[in-house]
Amino acid sequence: MERVTVADTIRELSREHLEQNGGLLLGQSISAVGWVNNTVPDCQGIVELPMTDVAGAGFAVGAALVGRRPIFVIRFQDFLLLNGSPLINYAAKSKELHGRPAPVFVRAIGADGIGPVHSGVVHSMFMHFPGFKVCSPMTPGEYRSIWQEYLTGDDPMLVSEHRASFQNCNELPDLLIPDADITLYPVSATRFEAVKAAELLAAEGIRCNVVHILWLKPFRVDQRVAHPLLCSGRGLVIDPGYSIAGAAQALAYELSQETGLPVAALGLEDATKCLCQPLQNRLPDAARIAERVRQIVKKGARGAQSTGGGHV
Repeated sequence: MERVTVADTIRELSREHLEQNGGLLLGQSISAVGWVNNTVPDCQGIVELPMTDVAGAGFAVGAALVGRRPIFVIRFQDFLLLNGSPLINYAAKSKELHGRPAPVFVRAIGADGIGPVHSGVVHSMFMHFPGFKVCSPMTPGEYRSIWQEYLTGDDPMLVSEHRASFQNCNELPDLLIPDADITLYPVSATRFEAVKAAELLAAEGIRCNVVHILWLKPFRVDQRVAHPLLCSGRGLVIDPGYSIAGAAQALAYELSQETGLPVAALGLEDATKCLCQPLQNRLPDAARIAERVRQIVKKGARGAQSTGGGHV
């Protein structure tokens, strides 16, 4: 059976959109550097943008306003900071203010360990502003589902991709364990690491649920998300972005507010991210996730002993 990767899925969905739907795909150096990790088809409808890092978003928003439903490719999420103004201040507001939607599909690609301005994951910035939907698909099925959401709606969408997902061909089902000690809520590329961490911890007798997070905004604390936390009594949200004022803290707060249970957040350390040690500051890997879980479970055990109760 043929293995269909996330990259294959993105490429073929894009091809169909460009060839059959009259769509556009805009970005810098699309054809010059490997067709964006082989996620872009060699076909009609591609617009090569100048290397300005500030003007491309305006072109994409304009195309969205006239009905072209553009795919706007940003190779490195760090460049969202430069491209953000037309997206945040126009595309996100046009529907509410003027009754005219601007459905642009922003492919913002994250990475790890490739430099101080090429390794960021900053999807939390777009969670902050109203008007955008924000998601982080890591599997072929998830990508198809968010693409369908985009095509059938009229909202702009920030798709936080990660290079670590492009060769993945497997779906990522939630892992639910009877009598779990904690529930992990990983986002983006930390989802692969959280599964590994759960396996490491299982060998130590620490039982972890893993509930995968696709949608960052809207983030709905539904039965699938809440029930494992209610059973385990504590949780940990894990994100490849910075923790302070980031996605992990925001989601942890929502989960805690809805359930009344303690939920911690884990992300990048508050330090520059670069290529070499000691500044690599990589996303939380299995070892770091496991260590944070040990701390939480140990603290919870002490609290239970002091109060004579169960989970804290």
